[in-house]
Amino acid sequence: MKRNLISLAVLTLFAGTSLPVFAGMTEFAEKNSAATPGKMAAKSAKPAPAIDFNKVTSQLPRGVRPLHYDISVTPNASDAKFTGKASIKIEVSQVSSTITLHALDMSFKNVSLKDSKGHPVGTEAKVTIDEKNQTATFSFGKDIAKGSYTLSMDYDGLIGTQATGLFSLDYDVEAGKKRALFTQFENSDARRFMPSWDEPVFKATFNLDVTIPSEHLAVSNMPVQDKKDLGNGKTWVKFATSPKMSTYLLFLSVGDFERTTVQAEGVEIGVVAKRGSVEQARYALEESAKVLKEFNDYFGVRYPLPKLDNVAAPGQSQFFSAMENWGAIFTFEYSLLLDPKFSTQGDKERVFVTAAHETAHQWFGDLVTMAWWDDLWLNEGFASWMENRAMSKLHPEWLPEFNAIGVREAAMSPDSMKSSHPIVQRIETVEQASQAFDTITYQKGEAVIRMLENYVGSDAWRDGVRAYMKKHAYSNTVTNDFFDSIEKAAKKPIKSIAKDFTQQPGVPLIRVEDISCKDGKTLINLKQGEFSRDEPNRAARAWQVPVVAQIAGTRVVGRTLVTGGKGTLTLPACGTVVVNAGQNGYYRTLYGDKVFPQLASQFSQISAIDQVGILSDSYAMAIAGQQTVADFLNLAKSTPDDATPHVWSTIASRISGFIAFVKDDAERKAKFQAIARAKLKPYMDRLGWDAKPGEAEYLANFRSEIIGVMSGLEDAATLAEAQRRFKLIDSDPKAVPPALRRLILSIVARNADEATWNDLRQRAQKEKSAMIKDSLYGLLAIAKDKKLAQRALDLALTDEPGLTTSASMIRSVAGENPEMAFDFALANLEAVNKRVDATSRSRFFPGLIASSSDLKLVDKLNAFAEKNIDASARGEVDRVAGSIKNRIRIANERAPAVKAWLDGQP
Repeated sequence: MKRNLISLAVLTLFAGTSLPVFAGMTEFAEKNSAATPGKMAAKSAKPAPAIDFNKVTSQLPRGVRPLHYDISVTPNASDAKFTGKASIKIEVSQVSSTITLHALDMSFKNVSLKDSKGHPVGTEAKVTIDEKNQTATFSFGKDIAKGSYTLSMDYDGLIGTQATGLFSLDYDVEAGKKRALFTQFENSDARRFMPSWDEPVFKATFNLDVTIPSEHLAVSNMPVQDKKDLGNGKTWVKFATSPKMSTYLLFLSVGDFERTTVQAEGVEIGVVAKRGSVEQARYALEESAKVLKEFNDYFGVRYPLPKLDNVAAPGQSQFFSAMENWGAIFTFEYSLLLDPKFSTQGDKERVFVTAAHETAHQWFGDLVTMAWWDDLWLNEGFASWMENRAMSKLHPEWLPEFNAIGVREAAMSPDSMKSSHPIVQRIETVEQASQAFDTITYQKGEAVIRMLENYVGSDAWRDGVRAYMKKHAYSNTVTNDFFDSIEKAAKKPIKSIAKDFTQQPGVPLIRVEDISCKDGKTLINLKQGEFSRDEPNRAARAWQVPVVAQIAGTRVVGRTLVTGGKGTLTLPACGTVVVNAGQNGYYRTLYGDKVFPQLASQFSQISAIDQVGILSDSYAMAIAGQQTVADFLNLAKSTPDDATPHVWSTIASRISGFIAFVKDDAERKAKFQAIARAKLKPYMDRLGWDAKPGEAEYLANFRSEIIGVMSGLEDAATLAEAQRRFKLIDSDPKAVPPALRRLILSIVARNADEATWNDLRQRAQKEKSAMIKDSLYGLLAIAKDKKLAQRALDLALTDEPGLTTSASMIRSVAGENPEMAFDFALANLEAVNKRVDATSRSRFFPGLIASSSDLKLVDKLNAFAEKNIDASARGEVDRVAGSIKNRIRIANERAPAVKAWLDGQP
């Protein structure tokens, strides 16, 4: 699953920064119906190691497991209901008088149990529903002996409007509106669609059939095997048998779709989108074919299904942007489609990394699945790492190696707080599982993988991954299974290092205590501590830390493993030393008082990627009080004008962090903004507003970023140029090219007066593209004017923006006005809950005050959580509350140093 890390409105504001044969499913089925992947897998794969179900966490009674599901559904989209029939082959290993499985928002009838010979067992079942535990228990009036059985039933369910279970999405067309249906089951929502053992360890095969309007297209994990015209405008569609997989990977969508395909690696790769927009998925289709080839080679196990679709859906979720259903990836349009009138280079890159991430899941997650949500990172951390690896192989021109630093920084921010948790975390409940899809799981997981791969070597790492895939195909694993494979392949101890980084939270700190040069060699003394933003005096945890150092401007590189809190490293040359060279390590680097001045004086001689890493570390240290504020500010101020865009991006993105310390001091704020504008202006002038012929594609991202930063610094020339171009939006396409359109609209929207806000709203009302429409409504929520912010909140709870856009509008208002948005959400709690994914509520509401520096909002949040969030699912509440308290403390401690530096500037 690709997390929706930032709202669509924020994507809008910082556009570009960070992401031909039509084949009907019937024809596809005719070509492929004989190739059932379950049979294919049985011939090619060795039996996976047996799973001891008694050792895996479960919220169901032991003793029954599913082997195969036959599921038949008939949706009634207009009434938001569906009917279903389930026939489940089960194995009973413990005698019991009842069978309990997961079911939510369902009613049952005609429940029966038959033995392996087809004989009824007991009477028609008595059904007991447990809404709190989301289960249904069937009692047949007698004990059920060990053996094989078939459990059958009819049931009724609900179609929602947010991305959980079976849900509908409405979108505009020229003639009015249309409705499409989709499913979203991760982490625990298959139980809304079918009675099931809805936990990842209970893998089974699936047969799914559906009755749909004849003009619609149905898509699932497998190709269509059969279809029949039922008359009365209805068609019955049956899909081929799935491979053995977890319930959360089952998928169904129904709508007025088109599908286009390409062949790659013996697999039919397709994209599915609402009628009239499928060509906007052409780029995703072509790149997916390249990614599949790359991953087939890397994993050493070929993709086992006959097809791989990517299904585009209008709208958005507060939780995720795409989901890795096996053979039928679900993706919201903004992460799959490229509209030539609106899309940017950043959008193009986001489409690529989303496709790469979800395709990687076809192995990490689908073929091999974690046994329980404790080890979710085995899915998400690895898919995140593979997306950047795929970019390095297929699009090195985008310089993806710099992405690693952004990933590391995103992880270290929450990981340096006491509210953090280990990568491998104990999950007890569904609510906790929903919260596990976070920055630690994704970004820290990715960063740790990158460091460990760098430690053992890329070839050994790949060999270990291949062995892991082959050994555990179609089965479930825990973290230790993976590192067993890596250690055996690498023939190098890694499990103890991996344990340090995956089973405890926190960020190691490597202090460069002393550097000396003697006889042409450099001796480096290292000491390990811990980087903590809110507990700076706490005793440091211990890690074994792989450290890489280099003499700047040379190829002289050394490696060591810091253990027991200290280490030394000798390099066969003298010069300026860079620790964490290449920036693959997951640790902060703090250069001692005697070392940092030399580093700063030779900064221009250091490679760009290490310049970015040093700036990032220096900024974090300054904010946390472990290095002087002046160190970072002087380093930034002395950066030469010809530094690379990545370096300037790092400086530009951190300026606002320091300006925030003087935000209530108008005179100093204005002075700081002026200094920042003067420093960034040469870079801004070099990039300009318009792309130059032949320039590198990735520069478009930096152009958008610097224009956005300069507008945030209230640069008069930038704001005036944005307004000038906006006035030409309907008359001069050259003034507002697609690469800048969203950015210009964002700057104008943020600084809008009432007339401009009304203009933007009218544009949103007239727009027929669901993707662009969502973006335009998101713009209405970023206005600085408080009256307009309130209008955006009120608008969010009407039907006008669309049910999946409302929550992101509220969240966008919260960026500038957290208390206003939070109070509004609480005052309209029932209406807001209807517009937020059920799995996201425990994160959505705390997130509304995440940007605040007001302690009274912490009290409000805690009071809300006490009434509305299960005690087991308050991790986000604690994280946000801790961040606010820390932000206030840091502001009080750092503001004097920032003011002193500022007062010393001419």
